[in-house]
Amino acid sequence: MTAPGALIAQAIGDYETLARERLAPERWAWLSGGAGDEHTLQANLDDWAALRLLPRRLQRLADGHSGINLLGRSCPHPILLAPVAYQRLLHPLGECASAAAAAAQAAGLVLSAQSSMPLEDVARLMLSEAVRGPLWFQLSLSGDRGFDQSLIERAERASFEGLVLTIDAPVQGPRDRERRAGFRLPPDISAVNLVDAPKRAAAADAWCGGLLQSAASWDDVEWLRQRCQLPLLLKGVLHPDDARQARALGIDALIVSNHGGRVLDGAVSTAWALPRIADALDGTLPLLVDGGIRRGTDIVKAIALGATAVLIGRLYASALAAAGPPGVAHALRLLRDEFDIALTQCGCKNPAEVTRKLLR
Repeated sequence: MTAPGALIAQAIGDYETLARERLAPERWAWLSGGAGDEHTLQANLDDWAALRLLPRRLQRLADGHSGINLLGRSCPHPILLAPVAYQRLLHPLGECASAAAAAAQAAGLVLSAQSSMPLEDVARLMLSEAVRGPLWFQLSLSGDRGFDQSLIERAERASFEGLVLTIDAPVQGPRDRERRAGFRLPPDISAVNLVDAPKRAAAADAWCGGLLQSAASWDDVEWLRQRCQLPLLLKGVLHPDDARQARALGIDALIVSNHGGRVLDGAVSTAWALPRIADALDGTLPLLVDGGIRRGTDIVKAIALGATAVLIGRLYASALAAAGPPGVAHALRLLRDEFDIALTQCGCKNPAEVTRKLLR
C-alpha cells in the first residue's frame, strides 16, 4: 500500500478510483468485495439508482435546513459513518482518522468492535466537537456474557451514546474476491478492543465449524436490552417480522442492512427491504439504512422510503485510503452538499417534508 497523499477528488466517485490505485490488490479486494458472485453487492447500488424522483416546484424554501432528530438528539444532517473494521488497513491512523473527519463534518460515527484503534481514543476525537452527530459502538456478541458486559461498560465509560448490535453475520460470507487476491490480516493490525475476548475455535467436523454455538439469538437480544443503559439498535434487519419482534423487545431503532452484500449473496437489497419494514412498523421505530448509498439523491430516496438517517461505508473507507482524514472530511462535505441540493430541488425545505410522493 502506498502512503495516502493529499490529493482530493473532484467528485465522490473519484475516491474509489483513487483508493484502488493506492491500495495493494489484496486490500482493495477486502474493501470492495462482497459475498459469492456479489449479486447483492450490485443490487444495493442498482436498486437505489432505479428509483426516480418526482420533484415539486415553486415551494418556499428560504428557511430550509437539512437537520434531523435522531433518538432525542438534534443532528445537522442525516449522515453517519457505518462500522468498518480494521481501518489501519487503509490509513495509519485508522478509525481515529475517520472520527476526526466525522467530527469536523458533524457526522455520526458507529465504531466497529473490530476497530484497529482503542475505542477510548476514537471517542475523544468525536467528543471534542460540540456540533456533531451521534457516537455509537457496534457490538457482535461473543458468546461470553461476562466479556460482552465488560465491553459494553467500557464503551459507556468512554461516553459512547448508543449500542449497535450487528445480527446478520453469525458466520462470514464466502468472499471469493478476497480469496482470489490472497487477503490476510497482517500481524501488526488487529481488533485491539477484543484482545481479551474468548477465542472461538473452529471444529472441522461440526456444522459451520461449530461457530454457531456462540451465535446471538433473540434471547441474547432480550438479555442485552435488560442490561444496556444506552439506546440499543439492531443492525442487519431485512424481514418485517424481525422488525416487529425487535420492537416488541423494546429496541430503540433499527438499521436496515445486508452487511454491504458481504455475508449472504442473493439477499434482498436495502432499498427493497426498507419500505416494507417501514410499513410494518408504521413509524413506531426510527429506521436507518445502509448499503449502496453513494449520492445525496440516494439519501432523499432513503428518507422517502421511511429512513430517518443513512450510513455510508465503502464510500468513506475509499476516501480514507485515498487521502486520509482530509479525504473522509471532503467526501462527507460533498455528500452533505449533494443532499442539500437534492432536497431543495425536490421542493423540500427540510427532511421532514420528504415523503413517498417524491418517488415515481
